[in-house]
Amino acid sequence: MHLVVLVKQVPDPTAERRLDPADGTLVRDTADAVVDPLDLHALEAALALREASGGTVTALTVGPPPATAALRHALATGADRAVHVSDPALHGACAPQTSAVLAAALRRVGFDLVLCGAASADGALGVMAALLGERLGVPHLSGLRTLAVTGTTVTGERATEDGWWELAADLPAVVSTWALPSVPRRRSVAGIRAAQAKPLTTWTLTDLDVDPATVGLAAATSRVVSAGRPDRTTGRTGDTAELVRFLADRALV
Repeated sequence: MHLVVLVKQVPDPTAERRLDPADGTLVRDTADAVVDPLDLHALEAALALREASGGTVTALTVGPPPATAALRHALATGADRAVHVSDPALHGACAPQTSAVLAAALRRVGFDLVLCGAASADGALGVMAALLGERLGVPHLSGLRTLAVTGTTVTGERATEDGWWELAADLPAVVSTWALPSVPRRRSVAGIRAAQAKPLTTWTLTDLDVDPATVGLAAATSRVVSAGRPDRTTGRTGDTAELVRFLADRALV
């Protein structure tokens, strides 16, 4: 079974971030980068499935050159190979554009099961599994809290406000996960050393036969038009009675 895990390099959710005032995109050079936490749960699930049933695990990312660090992390954790799609034309790409590029890469690398986090820490859209399933013409199971593969069927539970749904789909398929029961494993010194010998392939848009004019900020379906910090002083001064009056005036108490 060929398992492909989408690993995204994101700004550290606990660190301060800022946007470029020129185009509204994240200034990545000054932001501490980490592997998206939910993607690490997807990676752990893929590694566990490989240990249980055999096969290979490929880590795949779309991002600028520094995103290679996320792939090295995946390789050091246990992934067998990695693929990096990197091209200057991708700057400012929106979710639908990114899904088109990922789908092209997935067709080329091949897969039985694609795994990713349910929502990235930076975008928090939670739509990638559905977009990929549609583009690839395969079923998708999104927002799983458990995951298992039996034969050629993937199953899992999706939490809802009223309980959970039990879902199943035939392979090949795409799944996204929230935090799973198994804690993501840590990199070891031996794993970090072994990662240096594992294959890491880099593809451009030309390699994937994707027209650069169809991706990037100029063609994006969404963009940041303004950003600012909230007023942190209004209603925060004075005694308790003043604060109660402030909230009452706004029908908040």
